[in-house]
Amino acid sequence: MSSQSPSPAREAVPTADHAPSVPSPSIGDPGPLGLAGFAMTTFILSVFNANLLNGGLLISVLPLALFYGGFAQLLAGMWEFRKGNTFGALAFTSYGAFWLSYYWLVTNVIGKLQPAGEVHKAVGLYLLAWTIFTAYMTIASMRTNGSVLAVFVALTLAFLFLCIGAFAATDPSKSGWTHLGGWVGLITAVLAWYASFAGVTNSTWGKTVMPTWPLANSGAIPRTRTAPAD
Repeated sequence: MSSQSPSPAREAVPTADHAPSVPSPSIGDPGPLGLAGFAMTTFILSVFNANLLNGGLLISVLPLALFYGGFAQLLAGMWEFRKGNTFGALAFTSYGAFWLSYYWLVTNVIGKLQPAGEVHKAVGLYLLAWTIFTAYMTIASMRTNGSVLAVFVALTLAFLFLCIGAFAATDPSKSGWTHLGGWVGLITAVLAWYASFAGVTNSTWGKTVMPTWPLANSGAIPRTRTAPAD
């Protein structure tokens, strides 16, 4: 019985098990951008919450909330999805959406809420929801690094104090809780700026210049690899 040689045409077609691998294009780390956008916008807003400047100037934070804290941070979140970093993607996308929603709340919603004497309750509910989200993200951040964990611990406290201040007073801007939340917000901004500074500096220098104190098994969740079939 004679044997047949394999068809050259069939040999040229790669099978599913032996398809050529195409390397994924690498992208820069979006973390420093997201942290910087969050830090600057938080810093400006917290100055007013801490009652360091006249509240009538508060509107000056809105351009930052829209473009830097909002859109830039949202883009950072999308790039974190591309890198496979679930934590970074959820954090930056969510807080980018927070600043966008804050812009819309201030410019298009608060003035329309009725009754006017209970607007602070709606603001308190808004802040409560973000406090809950930030609290469980703090638990997740325990597997990242010390600088990010510090940001989330401080941010949880800032949201909590601002939430209490909103529920406790018809005019939250005059509440001591709001002022305390503003001060903690300033600390949060400084911590986020440090994390951003460390990320971009360590990247450009190619070594650890600014420590971030990695925690156990920190980083993105590794992707599952599927072994090729025999």
